[in-house]
Amino acid sequence: MTARRSAGLLLFRTPGPEVLIGHMGGPFWARRDDAAWSIPKGEYGDDEEPLAAAVREFEEELGRPAPAGPFLPLGDARQAGGKTVTIWAVEADLDPATVVPGTFEMEWPPRSGRVQEFPELDRVGWFPLARAHDRLVAGQRAFLERLTALLTS
Repeated sequence: MTARRSAGLLLFRTPGPEVLIGHMGGPFWARRDDAAWSIPKGEYGDDEEPLAAAVREFEEELGRPAPAGPFLPLGDARQAGGKTVTIWAVEADLDPATVVPGTFEMEWPPRSGRVQEFPELDRVGWFPLARAHDRLVAGQRAFLERLTALLTS
């Protein structure tokens, strides 16, 4: 079995800097704010290059084309569940009001037999790095530190 992998794009804008992150959709995250946000990303298989997957997933999750780049590699991080996430930073601006998130289906409530549709991300926003740090799931916070190092070097 192939290890699970995801790739994504972290938009940033200056001055600030600020980063664009999304609050995870669905009932598990509805009442949480801290550690309930994510960099737009998604899984990919052996037949797809990670950067191509990051660009594809950005459009799938936000309903907007990915910025043209340049894409700055922020490397990999292993998440608590074992998935490896690869992220690129790209300087761009995007109006959160224009986002049309992708959706997913799941049985809800559990064992009800009722399948409901939820947005991948139920809201998207720009945050200064310190605020984004508290909002991001713990396994993605390293990417903010790497972006800071990149922008200050």
